[in-house]
Amino acid sequence: MANLVTNCGFSPSPAVKAHCNSPSYGHNFIRLQNSKSSTSSLNLKSSSKRSNKLYVTCASTAVQGQTQTPLTGSQQASGQSSSKPKKVMVIGGDGYCGWATALHLSNKGYEVAIVDNLVRRLFDHQLGLDSLTPIASIQNRIRRWKSLTGKTIQLFIGDICDFEFLSEAFKSFEPDSAVHFGEQRSAPFSMIDRSRAVYTQNNNVIGTLNVLFAMKEFSEECHLVKLGTMGEYGTPNIDIEEGFLTITHNGRTDTLPYPKQASSFYHLSKVHDSHNIAFTCKAWGIRATDLNQGVVYGIRTDETAMHEELSNRLDYDGIFGTALNRFCVQAAVGHPLTVYGKGGQTRGYLDIRDTVQCVELAIANPAKPGEFRVFNQFTEQFSVNQLAKLVTAAGAKLGLDVQTKSVPNPRVEAEEHYYNAKHSKLSELGLVPHLLSDSLLDSLLNFAVQYKDRVDTAQIMPSVSWKKMGAKPKTVSV
Repeated sequence: MANLVTNCGFSPSPAVKAHCNSPSYGHNFIRLQNSKSSTSSLNLKSSSKRSNKLYVTCASTAVQGQTQTPLTGSQQASGQSSSKPKKVMVIGGDGYCGWATALHLSNKGYEVAIVDNLVRRLFDHQLGLDSLTPIASIQNRIRRWKSLTGKTIQLFIGDICDFEFLSEAFKSFEPDSAVHFGEQRSAPFSMIDRSRAVYTQNNNVIGTLNVLFAMKEFSEECHLVKLGTMGEYGTPNIDIEEGFLTITHNGRTDTLPYPKQASSFYHLSKVHDSHNIAFTCKAWGIRATDLNQGVVYGIRTDETAMHEELSNRLDYDGIFGTALNRFCVQAAVGHPLTVYGKGGQTRGYLDIRDTVQCVELAIANPAKPGEFRVFNQFTEQFSVNQLAKLVTAAGAKLGLDVQTKSVPNPRVEAEEHYYNAKHSKLSELGLVPHLLSDSLLDSLLNFAVQYKDRVDTAQIMPSVSWKKMGAKPKTVSV
């Protein structure tokens, strides 16, 4: 495996290169840069200079067998038809939300390209983690999708922090929309040590800046759909609006970006992204939709359920696992549900099926040139204690004796607070949500029981402390 360095550089591992260059994959490959060296180190290292890297572009023919031609919002309003499928670049398309979104959009008739450096898989190797579900290589995933549906997903393997690579991807694919999931998305990961904090902010902020510059230079009409987070807002003692707040101060009134109170170096990187995107919309006329997403749960969409090689990842560990997914896995293996502190922490939640639906709605109804829109992307609010009670009740119906225990909170956050966030804009565009139901919990618990032999119980308890993080690199699992 290759070095992961704090300047965002990432060179694909020998295993990744072997997969990409395998003749059985059936795609054409273009070398964008030559690799002069490789290493087997899995350590995070500081680096002031980016090394030369091998980037592989997996080029493919046009999508076959299209039955639908997605329209932009303006085309829908005017009744116009499009002669060819709209092109969507899914940055970070090998990840939890990105993979489900790429398949969903491809199934809906969009021409899809995935851009990913596969670094999320490297994190598992570094930290000794693994998905509850076995996940196939990105090449095998795409090949299986093609065999089942006849639809082709293009693949660009490389680092969006390398502008030369990203430029070539944009010029080659010419996207109408760019869905940006390509960020380090874990708050605990960003709080492990200095090197991971620096990596998170460099990767996320510089990567997003590069996407903005690529749009400006090579795809002026492209619509950016950026996955943000509700965590940008924090937990204020007033209602959370969708992106903006109208205030009156000393007799004057203005509408301003809603105040941000991020609670980790990851969430802070998202705040920086939002400011950079808003500025470029104003300065360059970029069109952008910022989807401030809540906590996602679930694993299956219609597309990922079609074959085991299309299965999505399910993280249950204390670094990448989200609350409801973690609780269901804990219940399945007989581990007490781990409620951090008092358990009153309240957040917005949504089913992964609604994540892909929200992205599709944003693409089909794009922002105007120069417009920076913010949608709060969630469907329901729950406290951690409420989720624990729901999982306990659902587990009892399956004969599981589910216990709950309070553990010291590794985070710095309010454990009891007011929380009322608005989320009407996506509903107005037509979102039909999948609300958390007994049947969904039953399904998720059964799924966890099915794979419980893959659970490493040593990964369940939290291992990252906000207050104890330091400059020295840590190995958080043994």
